[in-house]
Amino acid sequence: MSEEKRNVTPVERAHLRPWFYATKPTRGTVFLRTFLPWQMWRFLRINLKMVTIIGRSHRSG
Repeated sequence: MSEEKRNVTPVERAHLRPWFYATKPTRGTVFLRTFLPWQMWRFLRINLKMVTIIGRSHRSG
């Protein structure tokens, strides 16, 4: 065992394990992340959902 390997801590060695790496996004995922109409639709849908939830909470009081 070389001097260099003995001084490496387990935390520093963690990057060598398979669970450390993030998966590479598929072409479809990259497309949806960069396709502006899809992003606008998601933004609108989330905001409408929030308005609905907030409206319900104000109505019941």
